[in-house]
Amino acid sequence: MWFFSDEHKMLQETVRQFSLAQLLPKISKLDEEEGFNRDAFYEMGRLGVLGVLVAEKDGGSGLDSVAATIVCEELGAVDASTALSFLAHTILCLHQISSYCDSSQKQKYIPKLLSGQWIGGMGLTEPGSGSDALGMKTKAKQEGNYYIINGSKTFITNGPVGDIFYIYAKTGDQKNNVSTFIIEKGFEGFETGKKFSKMGMRASPTGELVFSNCKVPLANRVDEENQSVKHMMKNLDIERITISGISLGIARSAIEIATQYAKDRKQFNKPIGSFQQIQERLTEASAWYEACRALTYTAAKMWDLGLEKGKEITKEASAMAAKAKLQSGQMATQVALDAIQILGGYGYTREFPVERYMRDAKLMEIGAGTNEVLRLIIARHMLGDIANA
Repeated sequence: MWFFSDEHKMLQETVRQFSLAQLLPKISKLDEEEGFNRDAFYEMGRLGVLGVLVAEKDGGSGLDSVAATIVCEELGAVDASTALSFLAHTILCLHQISSYCDSSQKQKYIPKLLSGQWIGGMGLTEPGSGSDALGMKTKAKQEGNYYIINGSKTFITNGPVGDIFYIYAKTGDQKNNVSTFIIEKGFEGFETGKKFSKMGMRASPTGELVFSNCKVPLANRVDEENQSVKHMMKNLDIERITISGISLGIARSAIEIATQYAKDRKQFNKPIGSFQQIQERLTEASAWYEACRALTYTAAKMWDLGLEKGKEITKEASAMAAKAKLQSGQMATQVALDAIQILGGYGYTREFPVERYMRDAKLMEIGAGTNEVLRLIIARHMLGDIANA
């Protein structure tokens, strides 16, 4: 993008080379076996990538959401599973701790998350509440120096492998009575439930978190009680921007492979790229990718400007985040499907990675806000109260 700084470009190249060297050789096997590239997190910690959004005073890189989106795109172009686990660790857990926790909480958790020693995750979705986030049933009640938490979270990225989780729970009877807690693996009454077997993102472990009279020290509550809804909504916005980066990475690689195949593959004594129908699929895919890339990085830049200049820009950035997520997710799925079609029988086999790209891309239309919910958000921004009539 035209507004990338020299630091952004350096980060882009660093993560691109890391992905090719450390992720590419392993992803096919990990996808097949539903494994997890644990070593990648140690290396990303060494490179400083895990702390992309953490302030320098807290040990991080002190960069912005444009930088975080760059990381997601470059990881996603090679290994969308590790990109997704990175997002859960860095954006949904570590970034929230660095943004909203007190100094003692930061000192306890940030160093181990920055280094990759600990894997982090976030718990919001429940068996009975996905799009209706405020309909959560998990409850926390203070008893002396502890909170007792009961309930469960589901579809949690990094759930089966995580060491700490940034969890939302109800602490009152009102809809907005939501508080946040940092849960450590090993807390009494806390366990991880079953690991899900999935269509795509198979090398990013997904599972359940179960709280049965879980004892959480009072010191592990983040901010004041019942003050977490505004934090949660801001978290969803930055998640939508950065997860759009993963969609961009998937689509970019699918286009590159399909384009090269169209040059190399011959039918009727000429490259299939000479046929108009193949050209149409490739050119539409390239144009849609570039449009979504501009939209996504504009949303990221608006988000960063909003943090600097005030609420009104942030409100606009929130709507732009929804638009970027909506279009990028649909684009990545369709582009991957078109790549499979161009490769024909080879595209349907695992000799080429485009079938994995398609399986991974579909999640981008579901996680971090379904297409349907995103359309509602955009409509409300455009129409105001009329959209709720």
